[in-house]
Amino acid sequence: MADARLTTAIESGALVLPEGEILALRPAAGTDLSALPRDRTRILHGFRPDIDAWEAQGWTVSEAEAEAETDPAGAAVVFVPRSKPLARACLAQAAALAPLVIVDGQKTDGVDSLWREMRTRTGDLPCVTRAHGRLFWFESTAVDISDWTAPAPAPVDGGFVTQWGAFSADGPDRGSQMLAAALPGKLPSRMADLGAGWGYLARAVLERDGVKSIDLVEAEKLALDCARRNVTDPRAAFHWADVTRFKPDHLYDGIVSNPPFHVGRAADPALGRAFIVAAARMLAPSGQLWMVANRHLPYESSLRESFRSVEEIGGDGTFKLFHAIRPLKPTDKKPR
Repeated sequence: MADARLTTAIESGALVLPEGEILALRPAAGTDLSALPRDRTRILHGFRPDIDAWEAQGWTVSEAEAEAETDPAGAAVVFVPRSKPLARACLAQAAALAPLVIVDGQKTDGVDSLWREMRTRTGDLPCVTRAHGRLFWFESTAVDISDWTAPAPAPVDGGFVTQWGAFSADGPDRGSQMLAAALPGKLPSRMADLGAGWGYLARAVLERDGVKSIDLVEAEKLALDCARRNVTDPRAAFHWADVTRFKPDHLYDGIVSNPPFHVGRAADPALGRAFIVAAARMLAPSGQLWMVANRHLPYESSLRESFRSVEEIGGDGTFKLFHAIRPLKPTDKKPR
């Protein structure tokens, strides 16, 4: 665990936290930060649900990719994300912000690979290995990793731009492509894309007849920044928000969604179920949901608990497509 590794390093005297502000880059909600001094620690993050969780606990949080800091921090702690290019970018950002960079992560998230790469540049590095992970640290003045700085959003097939840290950063994923192709030629007027990513589905929605507006709701700021570049239609509005907590100004007539299904590397059907419940809550009484899901995930019962009519409208061996109509509100009784 991150707190065990940090605590071990600090209590052993191997790692000494300097004076000044401590920056924590992208710690997942639930990470134990008790080894860090709360009164001078600031979290930098781009994932809205984690930001909301940390702020609810009273931590100071700033947007991870905000304008450059004017005053250097004493140290920056990087909590390794799953995406290796994003992890490298976090290390480069940390090195630009503080003289001491501390890196913590699980082996399954690639921390050992980062450690080996850093050793090729700096030589041996102090570290603590514990709980299937590694913590290591280095002086940023001793190494140049500016080549790891996050690149600008880059073009992919279809005239889109994406960047690492967004889902399916190398191009449209198969599930979204299948759902876009299955959408009818005419859609309801007021639409939303829940978990909009970098805008692939939203652009497909705007190509249909009848659409007067679409809200793109996305939790990862890196993805939403790309969506703003990919979807320039004035009918689109962008919301950096946790879908499961988002409250629209008006109920929608239609929703499309390719919901996430992972926490870390473990599949978690609860995420998709939460998206289904959120969609039902945001839809007008006659509203419709079009959704794609991995075939092995059990969403049928959740859909039938939230909608009066549910139909599977296509798919393949990996994905399944659903069309659900007329959401059930909490006061409704499910017909027998």
